[in-house]
Amino acid sequence: MAPPLRITSFSANTWIQANVSRLSENMTQADKEQDNGKEKEKEREKEKEKEQQRGVKRPIAPPTIPEPLQEQIQSNFIVVIHPGSRTLRIGRATDTLPVTIPHVIARRHKQSGQTRHEDAWLLREGLNKAESNEQRQNGLKMVDQAIWSKKMSNGMRRTPVSAEQARAYNCQIRPAVLDTSSRVKWTNTSHQPPFLVGEEALYVNPSDCYNTHWPMVRGQLNMHTGPGGSLSATLADLETIWSHVIQKQLDIPLKDLKYYRCILLVPDIYNRQHIKEVVNMLLLNMGFSAIIVHQESVCATFGSGLSSACVVDVGDQKTSLCCVEDGVSHRNSRVCLAYGGSDVTRTFFWLLQRAGFPYRECQLANRLDCQLLQQLKETLCHLEQDISGLQDHEFQTRFPDAPALLYQVRLGDEKLQAPMGLFYPTTFGIVGQKMTILQYRSQGDCEDPYDEHYLLATQSKQDQSSKSAAERKAVSRAGGVLEGEMSNQGGVGELSGGSAVPGGMKSGEMEGGPAQGEGLMGAGGEGEEPLSAHLSRKSAIMNQLESKALGLDKAILHSIDCCASDETKRKMYSSILVVGGGLMFHGAQEFLLHRIINKMPPSFRRLVDNVEIITRPKDMDPRLISWKGGAVLACLDTTQEMWIHQREWQRFGVRMLRERAAFVW
Repeated sequence: MAPPLRITSFSANTWIQANVSRLSENMTQADKEQDNGKEKEKEREKEKEKEQQRGVKRPIAPPTIPEPLQEQIQSNFIVVIHPGSRTLRIGRATDTLPVTIPHVIARRHKQSGQTRHEDAWLLREGLNKAESNEQRQNGLKMVDQAIWSKKMSNGMRRTPVSAEQARAYNCQIRPAVLDTSSRVKWTNTSHQPPFLVGEEALYVNPSDCYNTHWPMVRGQLNMHTGPGGSLSATLADLETIWSHVIQKQLDIPLKDLKYYRCILLVPDIYNRQHIKEVVNMLLLNMGFSAIIVHQESVCATFGSGLSSACVVDVGDQKTSLCCVEDGVSHRNSRVCLAYGGSDVTRTFFWLLQRAGFPYRECQLANRLDCQLLQQLKETLCHLEQDISGLQDHEFQTRFPDAPALLYQVRLGDEKLQAPMGLFYPTTFGIVGQKMTILQYRSQGDCEDPYDEHYLLATQSKQDQSSKSAAERKAVSRAGGVLEGEMSNQGGVGELSGGSAVPGGMKSGEMEGGPAQGEGLMGAGGEGEEPLSAHLSRKSAIMNQLESKALGLDKAILHSIDCCASDETKRKMYSSILVVGGGLMFHGAQEFLLHRIINKMPPSFRRLVDNVEIITRPKDMDPRLISWKGGAVLACLDTTQEMWIHQREWQRFGVRMLRERAAFVW
């Protein structure tokens, strides 16, 4: 019976082994299928990724949308620069207030024994002419007449106060010593810094070996024949001042400017060559990654929250006017007056001297005295008609190496007469200088072949060809046309001669665009006038206008009158925005409103419901409104199309300004 048992045992083992091997084969096959499934799943995911990359079955919201949005919210990487003639304002677009410093630099002499040079502050050309004093006196007579003619709020005439009444008192005044030391020190130059900027430059001891430069004058680069007056030297001063403020005040290392963008505010009437050089300096020398160039007037409307306004920017050395509608500056309405707050300060000093000013050592050539006179003007002057009669005031002088002194001064109408000079500029006594500035056509730039000269030449050729075609057509049909048809052909000839410019723009508009201010001239009969005669006539009228010194109120009316339509003019009268620091006098808003209403054309008095003078929109400092508008510009959606990048500038140069600037370059 043993053999059967052995056979059974062998069979069981064989069965177990067979089942185990079969089970292992099944497990191996299942594992393989599972592994194959994972690999197929991975392959399907890879295919999906490839399809997404190829654009197949892309999501509805494309991933490229967040990129510009990310750029828009990075306003802390955008620096807004508003260079004024006497004050620089610069800061990040996210800053509540910009850094504000005097726009001045003091450079150490490179060699010992050099003659010290200092750019003038309140002094300017045209003051020491033989006719200057006579012109001042005539202007003062007109001012006194205007003061007398305007009644006070109680209906009474203002009683004039002569300068002799105040002089008799002021000549007897002697200063009182407050302190033996004024506690104001000269800037420490013992470590011989190569340059000093802002307040430090103002307080450099005149005995130190430093030249003082103001790189901007009346909104343009301050180029002159003296030391530091070349284009390269002026640009170097700008670069040094701006780089110093960015590094020291904004805490931005200069090597990191490649991550920052810049918004540069420029005057409405600008010098193309100067703007080109400044942009070149910002992008290539300082290293900003991109830049936007925009006009001060348009930025002022952005900063004040107005869609349309006649912007009156009264600065320290210039007053610019421009009508802005929906973010666009009307070219023909731009006017720049070559006077501002510093001229009022200088006139106030002349009136103080007539009244026996007790600080007899005061001189316009001394920058610290100029600073004192500026403070006195801002503190004492006003345009309030009801404030009359003699009044006593006091002021202090605190200069380095001198005791602190207290002066008493008695003044009458001088405080009102000085700011009235803005409305009667002959009071400034400036002779032989252009006081009204308009923008002429540029002299051309080899880097910008398609400028207005090219457009004007192309337009002239097209006008001639269209006129010849019209004449040939008229001759061919002359044999069999009726009289009415002849008159119609004359109309066709006129239309073809006036609309042969690409884009449907009339020839008068094309010609008027680059010249800035040709809307002052009128447009009668321009279609039949030869181009050369037309340009010479306009040039003569522009020269005649520039020789005049328009008062501020007349300039406002003139700028509004240059607008194209009555509807636009009505908008401008309803919103006159005054910015800048030159008209921050008590009572200026009411005084300017009175003069505008009295001098505006009678036809518009019926159309305009309410003439409004806006001096403090949103209770903001009028000196900061344009800069704030530049910061607002950085956040607008349309801004993305206006950036000029560094590589684009390197490749195309000034042509990028023609392509990207939000105004007609």
